[in-house]
Amino acid sequence: MQGYFGQYLLFVFRLSAAMQQVLDNLTDLPTSTGAEEIDLIFLKGIMENPIVRSLAKSLLEAHDIVASKCYDSPPSSPEINNSSVNNQIVPVDAIRILGIHKRAGEPLGVTFKVENNDLVIARILHGGMIDRQGLLHVGDIIKEVNGHEVGNNPKELQELLKNISGSVTLKILPSYRDTVIPQQVFVKCHFDYNPYNDNLIPCKEAGLKFSKGEILQIVNREDPNWWQASHVKEGGSAGLIPSQFLEEKRKAFVRRDWDNSGPFCGTISSKKKKKMMYLTTRNAEFDRHEIQIYEEVAKMPPFQRKTLVLIGAQGVGRRSLKNRFIVLNPTRFGTTVPFTSRKPRDDEKDGQAYRFVSRAEMETDIKAGRYLEHGEYEGNLYGTKIDSILEVVQTGRTCILDVNPQALKVLRTSEFMPYVVFIAAPELETLRAMHKAVVDAGITTKLLTDTDLKKTVDESARIQRAYNHYFDLTIINDNLDKAFEKLQTAIERLRLEPQWVPISWVY
Repeated sequence: MQGYFGQYLLFVFRLSAAMQQVLDNLTDLPTSTGAEEIDLIFLKGIMENPIVRSLAKSLLEAHDIVASKCYDSPPSSPEINNSSVNNQIVPVDAIRILGIHKRAGEPLGVTFKVENNDLVIARILHGGMIDRQGLLHVGDIIKEVNGHEVGNNPKELQELLKNISGSVTLKILPSYRDTVIPQQVFVKCHFDYNPYNDNLIPCKEAGLKFSKGEILQIVNREDPNWWQASHVKEGGSAGLIPSQFLEEKRKAFVRRDWDNSGPFCGTISSKKKKKMMYLTTRNAEFDRHEIQIYEEVAKMPPFQRKTLVLIGAQGVGRRSLKNRFIVLNPTRFGTTVPFTSRKPRDDEKDGQAYRFVSRAEMETDIKAGRYLEHGEYEGNLYGTKIDSILEVVQTGRTCILDVNPQALKVLRTSEFMPYVVFIAAPELETLRAMHKAVVDAGITTKLLTDTDLKKTVDESARIQRAYNHYFDLTIINDNLDKAFEKLQTAIERLRLEPQWVPISWVY
């Protein structure tokens, strides 16, 4: 009887290893075998079929049940029987023996932890080798590898399994937990991450490197500190990333480098009077406490954005870009007409350069929150009314806005669906040369000093640090024609390619 079960165990082990080995070698078959591509695809489909996998798994589980039974004659002495039970540390029917097949250096996609002096599977990475086979589960205790006890050092076991190749026999104490179904949660990352620079990650090799702006699929959030995620664009197996909670804790008390660096765009003081624009319900103080880690997003088919928002420091060319878009294609793009409380001049008509209203009316609307932003200049109020944006949108055109960056808090909703572009200032030397060129060409008579130009560069850097998580695109304006071409290409792409947008725009 024992010989029969030995042969049966060997058969089951070979079945599991053979199925995986066939899958691993299907794509490497030489053309000399005469195998047709359609046949290979069909065979691979069968081997990867969940039903076939389930049948194989059922066969293994049936083996476990049968193999755990004792079919030998029971001992005649009750004393011997009791002694055997008392010396048994682990119940016989709990032990499972599994077989896997792997290449040297191939990651298993599993991490371990120590519990009660045992090595326990802490997590199984989605899409990894162990996850694809479905034989192991979180909470399983690893007792032996190829007949050798594993001890209680997770790093040693990780290194052993990494370097081993061929058929591997595992003796485990199963947890009998259900397999976690992968989630359909997608996030846009607002910071760069390299697991090899992270001292907190439990296994650097299991980490997932990503860059700011990349889209990840979150497949497991059971661990409060370490999520499992995979690249949407590149694909591949899942890896560990810091959770929202963990990364917020790390960043919460980091002092912002611009706390004492001066005012923001629209509030720069100089010898000349400038129009001061600000929001009625938002201010820069609130921005200082905002921490952006991940943003949940959804994929939408191509569509035209309702607004195109140009953000940047004063003097970087936002208005020039906006006017060029409107002049070249007035049926697709438009902009708002600002409101003012000052009296119109003799050559001014209401609704062209400005919409003229009384100060009392404007103050009432400001208090009611009907203005996106407003300010006062030489005793007169100026501002952009929210309804004026919607009026342009309702004509089927994209409304182009060059506003204070704080306005993004109001605009970045499903009501306005903005495409936000940051127009960044070039380096100081380039900006100086550009300014000299426009002066020499007679385009402007306004002379800017090096101090003025440096303020523009510094202001641009501050805006980028504070608001970069809102930007869909960044363009360095070192050449107005090239900057316009880049912006035009990006806008056209929105009409042709699917877009990742905040999930609040969809649901």
